[in-house]
Amino acid sequence: MPKMKTHKGTKKRVRATATGKLLHQRTFGSHLLTKKSANRKRKLRKALKVAASDSNRLRGLLGR
Repeated sequence: MPKMKTHKGTKKRVRATATGKLLHQRTFGSHLLTKKSANRKRKLRKALKVAASDSNRLRGLLGR
């Protein structure tokens, strides 16, 4: 049986913490930043937990 391959697109967007939770970056934080307030940009830096409904599917794509 062949090895499971990691889905590279998911690997670039989602990371797992030491406890196994999945985190992803917020959207709208990569360009057109001059029109966004400093407060809004600061909040965009924080990573979010992946929703429980999506985590099992993403774990499979990451090969975990």
